[in-house]
Amino acid sequence: MLDAIRWDSDLIRRYDLAGPRYTSYPTAVQFHGQVGTFDLFHALRDSRKALRPLSLYVHVPFCANICYYCACNKVITKDRGRALPYLQRLEQEIQLIACHLDPAQKVEQLHFGGGTPTFLSHDELRQLMAHLRKHFNLLDDDSGDYGIEIDPREADWSTMGLLRELGFNRVSIGLQDLDPAVQRAVNRLQSLEETRAVIDAARTLQFRSINIDLIYGLPKQTPENFARTVEEVISLQPDRLSVFNYAHLPERFMPQRRINGNELPAPAQKLEMLERTIEQLTAAGYRYIGMDHFALPDDELAIAQEEETLQRNFQGYTTHGHCDLIGLGVSAISQIGDLYCQNSSDLNEYQNTLAAAQLATSRGLLCNADDRLRRAVIQQLICNFSLQFAEIEQQFNIDFQGYFGALWPQLQGMANDGLIELDRERIEVLPAGRLLVRSVCMVFDAYLEQQNRQRFSRVI
Repeated sequence: MLDAIRWDSDLIRRYDLAGPRYTSYPTAVQFHGQVGTFDLFHALRDSRKALRPLSLYVHVPFCANICYYCACNKVITKDRGRALPYLQRLEQEIQLIACHLDPAQKVEQLHFGGGTPTFLSHDELRQLMAHLRKHFNLLDDDSGDYGIEIDPREADWSTMGLLRELGFNRVSIGLQDLDPAVQRAVNRLQSLEETRAVIDAARTLQFRSINIDLIYGLPKQTPENFARTVEEVISLQPDRLSVFNYAHLPERFMPQRRINGNELPAPAQKLEMLERTIEQLTAAGYRYIGMDHFALPDDELAIAQEEETLQRNFQGYTTHGHCDLIGLGVSAISQIGDLYCQNSSDLNEYQNTLAAAQLATSRGLLCNADDRLRRAVIQQLICNFSLQFAEIEQQFNIDFQGYFGALWPQLQGMANDGLIELDRERIEVLPAGRLLVRSVCMVFDAYLEQQNRQRFSRVI
C-alpha cells in the first residue's frame, strides 16, 4: 500500500508553481495547425491494422445556465432545439470516423462530457447511443467503463434509469460547493437533496461507480464552510472524489469576469482548505491517487495504482490508457498512437465543416522520439509516484543518466529538499512530494521554458 501523503507547508510554498496537469505530453499548448484530417486518417488506419481497443469521448457543449467559474467549451442556451443541428453533425462525424476503423475494435471506455450531456432530451440520448452502437463495437455485457457527467439540476430518476438502460455504468456528478453564499457567487444553486436523489438513483440502478467533483478557492469560501461541504460529501460515500483548485483567469475565460475578485479566498486560506480536505478524506478511508483525485481502496483506480498499471490521458486517471482515444464533437481531442488532434473549438465552424462532409480537425501534434520518451517518464511519475530507470532504458534504448544529465542538478535539489528519493536506479516521489508531483514532472518537460506559465493553473 502506498504511504499516506505528508503535508509540508514549506515545500508547498517553494514548489507551488504554475504548470501543466499532464493529461498529455506534450500538452495541448503545443498543438499546431499543421496537423489535419490526413494525419488523422493515417493514425486511424494504423489503429485498425493493430486492432487496438478504443475509448470514445463525446462532447455535448450545451448548458441551460452559466456557472461563473467554468473554463469548459460550452454554449449557454435555454433553447433545447439548438441541440438538433449539432447532433446531426455529430452523427455525421461518428460515421466518417468509424468507416476508417475495424468493427472488431471494442470500445472499452465511453465518456459523455460537456457542457451538460443531460441537456439532451431522452429521445436525443437514445438516438445518439443507437448511432454509436451502429457504427462502433460497444460492449453489451456491462464490462466496459461507460461514464457520463451529470448536473443534478438536469437529471432525475427517469433520466438515471434511461442512462442505465443505454449502457452507462459510471456517473460523475458536478457539485463544487454546498454553501448557499458560495453557490450564489458562482451562479450555481444546487441543493444537497438534488445531489442525494441522483446518487440514490445511481445506487439503486446499480451504477458501478460514482464520482463527485468539488472546487476549492471559489468566492466566499472559507476553510470552515468548505470543510462542512466535504463532510456532507463524505456522508454521500462516493467511490471517487475530484477536488480541483479554482484557477481565476478572467482574461482567458469570460464567465469568470462575473466573479468578484475581492471575494476570493487568500492563498493561505486555499492551502488550509486543501490540507483540511486531505485530513477529512484520509480519515474517511479515501486514498490519494494524485492530481486532486481520491478514491476508496477498493476502487479500480486505487487497485491499478497498487499494481502500477494506472495510466493518464485526456480523461484524467484511467485504467484504459492502452486504448486509442477518439474524441467526437466540438473541441474534442483524440489520442491515436503518437497522434494528438483536436476538433475546432468554434461550434459554427465545427458544424459547417461537417456539413461540407469534412472532418473538423483543426490542430494537433505528432509525437517524436523525444516526446515518447518524456511522455513515458512523466506517465510513470504522475501515476505511480516512482520511476525505474532500467524500464525506460530498455524501452527506449538509452542511458537514463546520460540522456537526462542536464536535469540532474534540479533532481538532486528536489532530493535534498525531500520531495523525491534519487539514486542510480530510480526516482521515488516521497509522501511530502506527492502533492507536488506536477513540479517533479515539469523537470522533464522539454517545452515548458518556451511556454507562458500564465496559461496553467498552480500545482496547489
